[in-house]
Amino acid sequence: MKHSKYSAVVVGSGIAGLYAAIKLHKEAHLPNGILIITKTKLIESNSKYAQGGMVSVMPENKLDSCSLHIEDTIKAGAGLTDAKVAEYISKRSAQVVKELQNFGVDFDRDENNQLKFTKEAAHSVNRILHAGGDATGFCMENALVKYLISKKDIKVYEQTLAVELLKNSKNICQGLITYNYEENEYEIIESPAVILATGGVGQLYKYTTNPDITTGDGIALAYRAGAIVKDMEFVQFHPTAFALGDNGTMFLISEAVRGEGAKLVDKNGKTFMEKYDKRLELAPRDIVTRAIFNEMQLTGAKNVYLDATHINELKFEKRFPTIYGTCREYNINPAENYIPVSPSAHYYMGGIKTKVDGTTSMEGLYAIGEAACTGLHGANRLASNSILECAVTAFELVESLKNKNLSNNFVQDEKTQKTINFYKEETIKTEHQNVDAILKHLKELMWDKVGIIRNQQKLEVAKAEIENLKEQFAFAYKCPNRNHYELRNLLTIAELIVEFALNRKESRGAHFREDYPQKDLIAESHQLSRSTRMKG
Repeated sequence: MKHSKYSAVVVGSGIAGLYAAIKLHKEAHLPNGILIITKTKLIESNSKYAQGGMVSVMPENKLDSCSLHIEDTIKAGAGLTDAKVAEYISKRSAQVVKELQNFGVDFDRDENNQLKFTKEAAHSVNRILHAGGDATGFCMENALVKYLISKKDIKVYEQTLAVELLKNSKNICQGLITYNYEENEYEIIESPAVILATGGVGQLYKYTTNPDITTGDGIALAYRAGAIVKDMEFVQFHPTAFALGDNGTMFLISEAVRGEGAKLVDKNGKTFMEKYDKRLELAPRDIVTRAIFNEMQLTGAKNVYLDATHINELKFEKRFPTIYGTCREYNINPAENYIPVSPSAHYYMGGIKTKVDGTTSMEGLYAIGEAACTGLHGANRLASNSILECAVTAFELVESLKNKNLSNNFVQDEKTQKTINFYKEETIKTEHQNVDAILKHLKELMWDKVGIIRNQQKLEVAKAEIENLKEQFAFAYKCPNRNHYELRNLLTIAELIVEFALNRKESRGAHFREDYPQKDLIAESHQLSRSTRMKG
């Protein structure tokens, strides 16, 4: 096996990972350099597909304030948002926007060259920045990648998975083991700062807006190593994914379309949100999602529709060029035709328990972005708070790490060496299971039993089925290829989501139990590590 040393290793190349790597390179002393590991290509990430935008409380936006943003965040979080975290992140939003602009991110501006602010569901005022109309994530990702590759001394591993964290007997993370699946080659990488920025878990569900790389890798890695995970039951289902096409990965129809006044209607053009919430289409995502799901159940329809016909075609095309282009591919003109939409798994509020600077329960291990759970989102993320959290946590991580000694002076102890030897010596089984069949079963199981509406019976069935799938899979550690590693991680995440969902006997935010439809006023966040029991 190859063996290398770096002062910092960033796993993941979305907005959080790229921003952290760029800032570390610029501001920290890195005697052994910095490495970015990405599972496919540097440009490919879940961030790339973010349409809506990034929340920012900017001084020039006179109608907004941090107190208003914090209030909106807490309301959307259904009582589980950490108010101090919300305040911390909100107050740093303007600072990170300015730095992102310095790194080449160009947010959209109006005819007077002023930043353009839009509104999405559950926001009290216009405060969301966007780029490229409805291609914010793509534009931000492109700008950061361009800036990063201009720095020749930032090392990048593509087509590479992080498959195991190296932890010594004192519970300190000392690095990781990677697997380049194109070269079929493993590598031992030592580092005093391993940063997980691996994104969410969307591919755990039959229908998702996430690309096929979102398989919960970092969360599963951290949990397997003994780090604490938190709020694992809270999966956000986006209400309006494009309901045409045969692929389970669904194109997102941004919430910003409803922010521009689009209405949800049935096939006859009749609105229905007035039956569910006085905020109508701009109610929090969990409410809109359940409303659509309920309408589909009542009528037997496969989808509802988004009526944006009040928006002039030229205006729609300019404001939402990506959505417009996709609709036209299916012969839908949003200015004349309804857009078919239905709910889809979208964002993960749970993850590795961290502080705002990415610190986890394990020394030497950090997590930022969607893989982390800071407490900002609570039980239901406020729209466009995700990119803001990515940016602020990456910023704060670097502020913390640049004052640390990042020299690599580790001595491998017996525990670390045992893990290394396991990957050096274990023989892979020659008979591989049908991973595609197991994954298909798992995704359907999670959608049907651990999806938008849950209950005890469904969750118990899911728990038993997941255990059965784990027995079929039978790869606890070293796996033969990328697909097996991803399935290993998804099975770990699925098991945790079910365990947390069974434990939360109430309905709150994105977690809805039809057998416990009321909110428990004294319920709190839950957390778990491999060595402890669930606790509130």
